[in-house]
Amino acid sequence: MTDSRLIAAEIPGDMPVERFRYIVIEGPIGAGKTSLAKKLALDFDSNLLLEQAEANPFLASFYKNPRQYALSTQLHFLLQRAQQVQDFRQADLFHGSHIADFMIDKDPLFAQITLNSDELKLYQQIYAHLTLDAPRPDLVIYLQAPLATLRERIALRGIGYEQQIRDEYLLRLSESYTRFFHDYDGNALLTINTESVDLINNAEDYQAILEKINDIRSGRHYFNQSSFAL
Repeated sequence: MTDSRLIAAEIPGDMPVERFRYIVIEGPIGAGKTSLAKKLALDFDSNLLLEQAEANPFLASFYKNPRQYALSTQLHFLLQRAQQVQDFRQADLFHGSHIADFMIDKDPLFAQITLNSDELKLYQQIYAHLTLDAPRPDLVIYLQAPLATLRERIALRGIGYEQQIRDEYLLRLSESYTRFFHDYDGNALLTINTESVDLINNAEDYQAILEKINDIRSGRHYFNQSSFAL
């Protein structure tokens, strides 16, 4: 397998970051959003904003006992993401571009799956208060993959507590992402089927994505191995 650090991408002449000052990479666990965010940030010389799952002290316990630790895990993530977004909002967005591996708009997807009705009401009240005036990304790149592919990637990256993620939870999460982005109209959206696309280690796949991003101005766009636009 090729070392991704040795792949020199040919960045299109009309740099996408000149139009997209704030790009978000999204997708379920194992979709590859953090790896792609890091790679794009490096090639575009952009500021990088990463979700910090490892900083959540409840996460490992949640995967062992979801019911007991759902609320504490979810509220910790919400507070963490809200603080990151607040810091980001106060930054000067007109100097340099920014690439993130999460958008706070998707946070309720997890809450809706893991919390009971009373917990969800509490969460929704806190969420509404914390996410006022959150900046909107100019472009969202949504990474899709079937359950088997997500499971394989989770196994390969070898994070101990992630190996306890249940297939039922992962499937429900993927379906929630699909519904969310089916209705998403916040700004430009690029959906990528990553089942047979390697955006990190395959230079041709990555270059094709760069060219696709460069062609986007607004609206909804799709990419898979056989067709750039569906």
